[in-house]
Amino acid sequence: MKALTANELRKLYIDFFVSKGHRQISGASLIPENDPTVLFTTAGMHPLVPYILGAEHPAGDRLVDYQKCIRTGDIDSVGDPHHLTFFEMLGNWSLGAYFKKEAIEYSYEFLTKHLGIDPERLSVTVFAGDENAPRDEEAASVWKSLGISEDRIFYMPKEDNWWGPAGETGPCGPDSEMFIDTGRPACGPDCHPGCSCGKYFEIWNDVFMGYRKDENGAYNEMSRKCIDTGMGIERTIAILQGKKSVYETEVFTPIIAKVEELTGRKYGADEEDDMSIRIISDHIRTSVFILGDQRGVAPSNVGQGYILRRLIRRAVRHGRKLGIEHAFLSDVATVVLSLYQDAYPELKEHEAFIFDELKKEEAKFSDTLVKGEREFEKMLPNLMKGTSRTISGRLAFKLYDTYGFPIELTEELAKEHGFTVDVKGFEEAFQKHQEISRAGAEQQFKGGLADHSEATTALHTATHLLHKALSVVLGGYVKQLGSNITAERLRFDFNCPRPMTKEEIRQVEDLVNEQIQKDLPVTIDVMSVDEARALGAAAQFDAKYGEKVKVYSIGDFSKEVCGGPHVEHTGTMGHFRIVKEQSSSAGVRRIKAVLEK
Repeated sequence: MKALTANELRKLYIDFFVSKGHRQISGASLIPENDPTVLFTTAGMHPLVPYILGAEHPAGDRLVDYQKCIRTGDIDSVGDPHHLTFFEMLGNWSLGAYFKKEAIEYSYEFLTKHLGIDPERLSVTVFAGDENAPRDEEAASVWKSLGISEDRIFYMPKEDNWWGPAGETGPCGPDSEMFIDTGRPACGPDCHPGCSCGKYFEIWNDVFMGYRKDENGAYNEMSRKCIDTGMGIERTIAILQGKKSVYETEVFTPIIAKVEELTGRKYGADEEDDMSIRIISDHIRTSVFILGDQRGVAPSNVGQGYILRRLIRRAVRHGRKLGIEHAFLSDVATVVLSLYQDAYPELKEHEAFIFDELKKEEAKFSDTLVKGEREFEKMLPNLMKGTSRTISGRLAFKLYDTYGFPIELTEELAKEHGFTVDVKGFEEAFQKHQEISRAGAEQQFKGGLADHSEATTALHTATHLLHKALSVVLGGYVKQLGSNITAERLRFDFNCPRPMTKEEIRQVEDLVNEQIQKDLPVTIDVMSVDEARALGAAAQFDAKYGEKVKVYSIGDFSKEVCGGPHVEHTGTMGHFRIVKEQSSSAGVRRIKAVLEK
């Protein structure tokens, strides 16, 4: 195998698929636009869902890119040698251009000829079939034709070899996963790829998007079948370099070296210290990418900002565990920036914002710790009067929930005064809190990925009208900083140093409704990024110079770069009403609005 670095793998992959007729496209923002189903972009295919569902992509029907991704379900698992919150995903797509045979052949060629993997070490899985779709003999047959023997082809059930849909509805299909045999002994006669014993290491996944799940739970075959693949850069370079962990590769070793310098601890000397070092390294890397994104957000108590705050504060807390008493996040962030600014130039562009927000949040958390300690001191006299020397889980959770005071620090203070903490009671209270939060999140994100219903399509078009109306009423400085759409309402964030007046809100509403009443046509043109800029099209330009983009025009009123979907005429949209205008964060205002029939 070729011991490639992340930069070498990224380039090799892109060059390979370009040689196969694919067009390289830019990876999208980490903050999904107009998608209420997820907080962050979780996979390379996420921004491409509209095109998988049938929309034409301006770059064609064979695409390749590398994509920033964040998955937040594993935050509490980060600290072990394998889990990450931020990762890079390599992907290639066919939007009806080819299907299983070509996708598998490309994968095999890249793995064996370009990565130098011994074909005898490759094992694959394919879908075993169920009542919704047949056993995937087609994929198995292609693998056999390439020389993969039957004893290395495993038929697996839906929970292992079926992708999607990401929400309750949407595109989905069977997949075929590729694994490298690490040489470790099998854990038993039933050992197979995907087994947790570590014998098999997953390196790539080809998804055959041939179905669409509807609202009734039925799986319907799509007329245009698509390919979606995914290869994680960090995991792949770890196996190519013969490393036991992603933290031993060059994407983390410079970050870890800086943490070692700041703490005086040596990575690899103590497992508890190692866990804290990994948490700091992962969380600051992820925080830099969230802050430095094209649609970067600041720490807050909601949505993406809450996840960012949680990551930053967890990093600070583990820095404190390692003996760091001073501000240190910016020192580590500088290393992250140097590692990634070439591949992701937006990080350099937003450098000042990254460091400003890290410093502010680190200082704010220090204040939180002081307040938490003060509240603990207030509780102490009553605790001392009692006969029990155990602090209840309820009190420990109150310190955590009300003041943001970590349980570990409560335990430290308790120990200093001869107390223990009912950690089990704390965990029960925390679990109950999580269940309530999760129920709320499931309600918020219950729709399918990138819902393209009539209601959301109209609201999507309304964001364009709102954006333009705001720039007319408030001034040309107004830029969209984020949006979120459900079937019931739109949410639109924009830069503004003050609250809007009632008169300004009315003017914006009237201006939007005027365009709706005119029944303006919505047209689309495909052009290069520089042509769109020259036309004055509004955009958060994710695409690189020379890349093709879609420009949607609403009559002569609005012109904006967007992926869609949109109504054909504004007259079908209904009456636009702003429900609320409020602060989102410093210098950022948020509008919530509805369309009423």
